[in-house]
Amino acid sequence: MTTLDDTRRAGAALDALLADVRELVECESPSVDLAAVERSADLVARLGSERLGVAPERIVVDGVHHLRWRFGPASARRGVLVLAHHDTVWPIGTLVSAPFTVADGVLRGPGCFDMIAGLVMALHAVADLGERDGVTLLVTGDEEVGSASSRRLIEDEARRAAAVLVLEASAHGGALKTARKGTSLYELRITGRAAHAGLEPQKGVNATLELAHLVQEVAALADDGAGTTVTPTVATSGTTANTVPAAARFSVDVRAWTASEQERVDAGLRELQPVLPGAHVHVGGGINRPPLEEDSSLPLFERAQAVASRLGMPELARAAVGGASDGNFTAGVGVPTLDGLGAVGGGAHADDEHVLVDRLVDRTLLLRGLIEELLAPSPPTEEHRHDH
Repeated sequence: MTTLDDTRRAGAALDALLADVRELVECESPSVDLAAVERSADLVARLGSERLGVAPERIVVDGVHHLRWRFGPASARRGVLVLAHHDTVWPIGTLVSAPFTVADGVLRGPGCFDMIAGLVMALHAVADLGERDGVTLLVTGDEEVGSASSRRLIEDEARRAAAVLVLEASAHGGALKTARKGTSLYELRITGRAAHAGLEPQKGVNATLELAHLVQEVAALADDGAGTTVTPTVATSGTTANTVPAAARFSVDVRAWTASEQERVDAGLRELQPVLPGAHVHVGGGINRPPLEEDSSLPLFERAQAVASRLGMPELARAAVGGASDGNFTAGVGVPTLDGLGAVGGGAHADDEHVLVDRLVDRTLLLRGLIEELLAPSPPTEEHRHDH
């Protein structure tokens, strides 16, 4: 098991952690650029092979490159899935204005916090395990755009595991994420009828006006008491300034703490009826990620707390957050999931994205210790001792 002596040994690995983070940050990997994601996967495969001593399986789905390392025989007991992603939100060229830097104990660079540093921590933690049998490390390439090509892969791997550890960045101050809202994404398309806005507007069916009615109805589906948000976002309508618009559309972002709230909003959206005679409404999209609810994560959080205590680390904090991750998928198929085990810092998806350098080593050590804890055979119960 991990001991306090390991803290000093892990400290010597900080330079290696920083070097790997730098290489990956400087290999820009926006999710929407499949060629860039492939280059990033090549680099992750090389770094992982160097650290772990074995090459990954390369899994390509719809042109997106994912990587998987499985340790131990196929017949091994259900073990631990360590989950990360190598795609980022930043477009190619961001490094010109926001280069990789380390100054005054703060690491900066596009994607460093979400979640390049967490990915590197996963590689180093697994590499440092004395026994890896039962560990699977899955690194996907499309998390930032909804995981359309990797969702089935993630869920299938989760079903083979007894626990999932997600290397998304921590919440404020390093708190682990024990609850995440589920997300639903919709697009409402409105069909009206065009007419000349000056000559005979009465012959038209105004899609913009119908959109205005529907936006209010959609927003009213939110429930502040339940923490459910229903947010109309991008909207477009019409073609020219002197034409009654024949078509409009708007997107809706839904966040909810429970599956029942997601289902309530989904039903409400699908029951919408147009206000204007002659208008038609089509609701596309649906529930994207189920919630990560605390009953899935608290037992793992308690075990992480015990590991931190054994290592002499400060007591861990936990947080519930509105953003979703691939941990929502793994919790959704019924597998215990703990999220936010990655870097400590802030500014995800923002210009001030950063990682606190002095937390890289202790978080890596915590991850390694938690994997060891979860792989350890369960002690026999009193009943088993008596039978023996």
